[in-house]
Amino acid sequence: TIFLLVLGSRFSDIELREEEGIPTEEFLDSCYAIVPVLDKLGPTVFAPVKMDFVGNIKKINQKFITNKEEFDTLQKIVLHEVNAGVAQVRNSATEALLWLKRGLKFLKGFLTEVKNGEKNIQTAL
Repeated sequence: TIFLLVLGSRFSDIELREEEGIPTEEFLDSCYAIVPVLDKLGPTVFAPVKMDFVGNIKKINQKFITNKEEFDTLQKIVLHEVNAGVAQVRNSATEALLWLKRGLKFLKGFLTEVKNGEKNIQTAL
């Protein structure tokens, strides 16, 4: 129930745009909604995860706000950076998206372990 109280924006509420992909703003809103969950899970244990998570959200948002119309989907951001030859550059939005995806996958795995009854945080991690 703690997760239902904290989450405002949810990934499941995001409507994919046919041919265009995942709306950037809605995706970032859903990511930001997870940050308080990390605090509830353990502000000390999850501090590095939270810092990495927030940093990657900010990198993507910084790219998004440079041109909200052009970068209205994550796919458009990635394609722009690939075409510009900067997708693999450190601190690119594409790199941040890759690490954010990895962080989300890690968090999902952890929460699945807890949901399945694992009581020991270290084991679940």
